[in-house]
Amino acid sequence: MGDESNSSPAGPSAAKSEEPRSALTVELLAAAAGASAEDGIWLDVIRKMDEVYNDLLQYEVALEEKNATLEDTQQFISSVLTSMSDLLIVCSRAGVIESVNEALASLLGVDAAALHGRSIFDLFADEESRQHAGRLFADQSSHAVEDCEIQLKAANGSAIPVSLNCTPRYNGVGKMLGLVITGRPVGELRRAYQALRRAHEDLKTTQQQLIHSEKMASLGRLVAGVAHELNNPISFVYGNTVAMKRYAERLARYLAAIHAEMPRKEREALRRELRIDRLLDDLPSLIDGTVEGAERTRDIVDALKRFSASDRDERRAFDLVEVIERAVQWVCKATANQFEVSLKLPPSLQVVGSPGQLQQVVMNLVQNAADATEKARERRLEISACIEAGEALVEFRDSGPGIPAENLDKLFDPFFTTKPVGRGTGLGLAISYGIVERHGGKLTASNHPKGGALFSLRLPLAQE
Repeated sequence: MGDESNSSPAGPSAAKSEEPRSALTVELLAAAAGASAEDGIWLDVIRKMDEVYNDLLQYEVALEEKNATLEDTQQFISSVLTSMSDLLIVCSRAGVIESVNEALASLLGVDAAALHGRSIFDLFADEESRQHAGRLFADQSSHAVEDCEIQLKAANGSAIPVSLNCTPRYNGVGKMLGLVITGRPVGELRRAYQALRRAHEDLKTTQQQLIHSEKMASLGRLVAGVAHELNNPISFVYGNTVAMKRYAERLARYLAAIHAEMPRKEREALRRELRIDRLLDDLPSLIDGTVEGAERTRDIVDALKRFSASDRDERRAFDLVEVIERAVQWVCKATANQFEVSLKLPPSLQVVGSPGQLQQVVMNLVQNAADATEKARERRLEISACIEAGEALVEFRDSGPGIPAENLDKLFDPFFTTKPVGRGTGLGLAISYGIVERHGGKLTASNHPKGGALFSLRLPLAQE
């Protein structure tokens, strides 16, 4: 029995020899090594003390780690609050200030520590602001307050208008503890709004200048076609005018003979010589032709004026088919004869907006198709239109090589162009996209399954 009692505790003691032990534990184990069997219970007590000691060491290490994390978090929060340019006040439900940041203390000209424990109502410059704040604290609902303008009192007694936002804060169980108030001086906000407004106006002016410059660049490229278009009616009017001038001389000579009371026989001979009867038959057609040529010239000039004018705000119903036909005619006159445009258009497509701006869009698309097919074996552009889902849909498909996949997403970006230097500004499609968007439509680009680029223009139809 004595041998069994002496050997039994030796096994557990050897198994735990790898665990860290205190000096007291080691001494107790050494003293207990020669103990009798009745004292075996002390070995269990010693082992329990060893385990408790190890747990205490682990708890101490974890506590030190959490304390370091807490200090880092406090330092982080303190640095954030110090660097904030906006005002910050944390107060209780009764309005007692618990914390403020340096921005508020600097604005009021006081020490931040001196504000702790004071009533938030002491910060207001007038009774109206105090009453307004009082209503906010009296209303203990959970909704936040935004852009509340209140006068704060500076150290010199002056009033500082600020725009405040109030948000309730809660504890872990959802009980409301007070308010978190943030804001900034109204003067600073007004200056920021004024700067933003000026920047917006400058941006709109620059945008208008870019649109007008691109229109003038497009018009400059089409001068030759427009000149040729004007030359036909002007030449027709000039030829008819010369003929009518010659006819006027004959009529004047014949009328002079009548007023001179020339004998009838001689007068009839003069009438046949001057071909007065033929002249009178020919004169109506000459006059009609001259009027027609003048009207055609007037229409061309009027279209030029509409195209070049800054008509951003013009909103009227017009026929999109006429705009497309005129744009194609102008571009084709200035392009080599090999470029062929086929039109498949309905009799009419009534839309609302600026015909001059949409003519610029169509001219850009046609001109881009002409440029894209320069090296193609067959230079061709197909323009088709229809009504789809209550919108006018116009598609432009060229016979060029198509649009590289990497350029599809950048095609409508300002100043993006694949043309050589001097051939394009990179603004045509970007401005066209903006024009179509302002008209409530959509301009997209893709590659046709059978080859070539495909531009789709959608515009809402005019309401009858």
